[in-house]
Amino acid sequence: MTALFVTATGTDIGKTFVTAGLIRALARAGRTVDAAKPVISGFSLETLAGSDTGALLAAMDRDLTVQEAERISPWRFTAPLSPDMAAAAEGRAVDFDALIADSRRRIAAKPDVLLIEGVGGIMVPLDDRRTVLDWMEALALPVLLVAGSYLGTISHTLTAVDVLLRRGLKIAALVVSETDGGTVGLEPTIATLRRFVPAEVEILSLPRLTEQDHPVFDRLAGMF
Repeated sequence: MTALFVTATGTDIGKTFVTAGLIRALARAGRTVDAAKPVISGFSLETLAGSDTGALLAAMDRDLTVQEAERISPWRFTAPLSPDMAAAAEGRAVDFDALIADSRRRIAAKPDVLLIEGVGGIMVPLDDRRTVLDWMEALALPVLLVAGSYLGTISHTLTAVDVLLRRGLKIAALVVSETDGGTVGLEPTIATLRRFVPAEVEILSLPRLTEQDHPVFDRLAGMF
């Protein structure tokens, strides 16, 4: 495996933190990594350093410049809405065919390892007909699914796993990232998920406020 699509069960779950941690772990292992978040909403160049795009650039030790932001995030929208709504607010639209072509170009040109991070959760609309799930299906890359440990995550996570598998996508791993202020324990959540998630899907535990050299990232890097 040399390319991976990182997605989540919803928004603000922790997929950028996981992607950045994986980038750094792969670099420590001597791998050459490129990463992209082609579609991002709620974005402003004035706050690039604090954005998901900025986090990926920092993990790759790339300069926080307009050119770098445009390179890894070509579809950028200001409103913190789903991409279809954020684009419409600007009189624009996500060109799905162009997005697929851009992703395939990145895959073909990857130096060694490529990570593509999605936007929001797996069913977030990209345009009037297609979602992130359609994007993932078109690329057919292995998927790293990030979930939280909040009340309700079990239903959300099992639904996401079921939908991904029904679309014929391989789940490389499921990372359960501890939710800040969650009322449900991380390990009990994982124990419940293990009873329902297919045995071939590895489930990894990521405690809250973990540093980005946590062993879970080295474990993920070992998949490549």
